[in-house]
Amino acid sequence: MKILIRLPNWLGDVVMSTSFVTAVRQLYPDAQVDAIVKKELQGVVSLIPGINNIYPFAKQEYKGLQGVYRFGKSFKDQHYDIYFNLPPSLSSAVMAFATSARHRVGFNSEGGFFMLTKACRRPKNTHRVREYIALLEQYTRQPVPSEPAKVAAHPLVNDTKLLLVNFNSEAISRRMPVDKGITLLNLLLSNFDNITIGLIGSPKDACYVDTLIAGINNSERIVNYAGQTSLPSLAGIMAGSAALLTVDSGPAHLANSVGQPVVVLFGAGNENNTEPFNLDNLTVIRANQLSCEPCVRNTCKLYGIPKCMQLLNENKIIEALSKYLPHA
Repeated sequence: MKILIRLPNWLGDVVMSTSFVTAVRQLYPDAQVDAIVKKELQGVVSLIPGINNIYPFAKQEYKGLQGVYRFGKSFKDQHYDIYFNLPPSLSSAVMAFATSARHRVGFNSEGGFFMLTKACRRPKNTHRVREYIALLEQYTRQPVPSEPAKVAAHPLVNDTKLLLVNFNSEAISRRMPVDKGITLLNLLLSNFDNITIGLIGSPKDACYVDTLIAGINNSERIVNYAGQTSLPSLAGIMAGSAALLTVDSGPAHLANSVGQPVVVLFGAGNENNTEPFNLDNLTVIRANQLSCEPCVRNTCKLYGIPKCMQLLNENKIIEALSKYLPHA
């Protein structure tokens, strides 16, 4: 049997889909399991156990629905038995249709059900991991357990005094305001005398991270990883450092999946749907002082900047991290 999985388009969602991949492997132990993923994320997919071949997809190379169809059609001669389509989008359904896979399974959304042989109901008000598992349950007509979200990373450091910090997010509503970020970083350095802070981020986050560093009192205790790591190397650093303090973002899930203690700061996002899935060494903090929380918007319509992030209790953050960091 040959199975092709179209993985989601965001880092956090890809990590959360690892439970789905594990379940597919358990249900079809002798199958060839391949994956299509956005080109920028192929590095992290290489860390997911159970995937035989990875096919990167770039919208810049295959533009529009015609490009998506052309990319999907390139798999036609491989004769896949099942195509699992995890993104709930029309374009990914078009890609599924073009592969001519015998069974094409995905969510019934955006009109894509015309392209699928099995259009499934997307459950509401449930964790993203369970959403993906529901796809498999509806196809197989049997209950499927939700395994832990895991990627296989080898530690690249061994530093119990290194605290990683991620204040970046694709959504402005989830990104830490600069003034609040600087305040938090200075508090961390003053409360934990022995630690070094490693600021992480993608190349496009580098300017924002530089602005944070410019406001820090003890910048010699800062390591700037922004734009300096691949996803596999970032996972390796996470696997060997003390903890991660992060906003609701992909790195929160990546760190959680390699077993690093994680403290996640929520504002606009809904933790019931997108908090890291593994509960061991996980702390979720939100201000919970605004009636609009969580708005689940990418921009803050009421305040311009995410006030829900500005209102986060700094003492709660220090207290949560004190479980993992050495004191003076």
